[in-house]
Amino acid sequence: MSGGVDSAVAAARAVEAGHEVVGVHLALSRMPGTLRTGSRGCCTVEDSMDAQRAANIIGIPYYVWDFSERFKLDVVDDFINEYAAGRTPNPCMRCNEKIKFAALLEKAIALGFDAVCTGHYASIVTDADGNRELHRASAWAKDQSYVLGVLTKEQLAHSMFPLGATPSKAEVRAEAAERGFSVANKPDSYDICFIPDGDTRGWLGERVAPATGDILDREGNKLGQHEGAVAFTVGQRKGLSIGTPAADGKPRFVLEVRPITNTVVVGPKEALAIKEIAGTKFTWAGRAPEHPEIEFACDVQIRAHADPEPAVAQVISVPADPAATPPVEAHTELRILPTLPLTGVAPGQTAVVYVGTRVLGQCTIDRTVSAVPVPASDAVAGTVPADSASVDA
Repeated sequence: MSGGVDSAVAAARAVEAGHEVVGVHLALSRMPGTLRTGSRGCCTVEDSMDAQRAANIIGIPYYVWDFSERFKLDVVDDFINEYAAGRTPNPCMRCNEKIKFAALLEKAIALGFDAVCTGHYASIVTDADGNRELHRASAWAKDQSYVLGVLTKEQLAHSMFPLGATPSKAEVRAEAAERGFSVANKPDSYDICFIPDGDTRGWLGERVAPATGDILDREGNKLGQHEGAVAFTVGQRKGLSIGTPAADGKPRFVLEVRPITNTVVVGPKEALAIKEIAGTKFTWAGRAPEHPEIEFACDVQIRAHADPEPAVAQVISVPADPAATPPVEAHTELRILPTLPLTGVAPGQTAVVYVGTRVLGQCTIDRTVSAVPVPASDAVAGTVPADSASVDA
């Protein structure tokens, strides 16, 4: 019970469905005096009190479990390390993967509980063979299946989402008001919960030591210097401080952040179009495809509020390449080819694969391939420039 309206209503519905329910609030911060500011932040003292009041009205036991150490290691530290490595992580995915449906679920099962029930807007469907599948919620505008894409078959077997079939958030709020919950009109939380003021760049600047490096164009020409690559994300336009305009007079955007050389690569907006994404850290939400090595049709979603895009995907084997920089070890990866190029894609983001409304699986994006190669005039004849088609981190 996060202290919001969704988890309160989900708990009440679980009780009415005949389940024995215990309310649990996760203490994820070691700063107990922290309070929510409007719709920013979550899991605060204020939220804990709101959850307590809802549990009292429902008539269920209520506990606060301290997961602050695990949250710091698995979510906050991971967020810092990913940015330091030039990637753009999604902390909500890590929290669901490592905390709510791993650490919390493990403790719950050890204590004799059967499932973790949350207020996420998603549905679990059992197919004809008894396999549990994760599907989109009925109301796509509030659908949260994307952030649950990291759940595995084993985790789905112990998960419940009572709000999945609810047509709208307005209906949930109306139900909360009828039940007498004080959180009926509480604002939804947004932004990163552990950065409640929304200043991600400033927050990272206090935790990652800045190091001056070069800003390059796609051909490797130096355009300027930066004070710390961690302050840049793929797709960023403002704050580049290059000085000299591009030859065509158009603005330039961040195309790559290279942590090994501490360089930032910029280029034209059209170079942000991505024709291929791939990740080695992939999982299947429920039953895996029978032959994932054979290309299959799907939809891919790269952000929580992005539209799904038609694509084809397959699991491929990549041979070792000791001559690459850095060297590449043999591995398998989930490769996704969208029908039309994607924009705003960065390594570290999560690509969730759907077949219809079903969440098939996901991968953390390790590499992307631009649909716009480096101009041929800047390439050595008969070779492919190192960064002509790839935006690798």
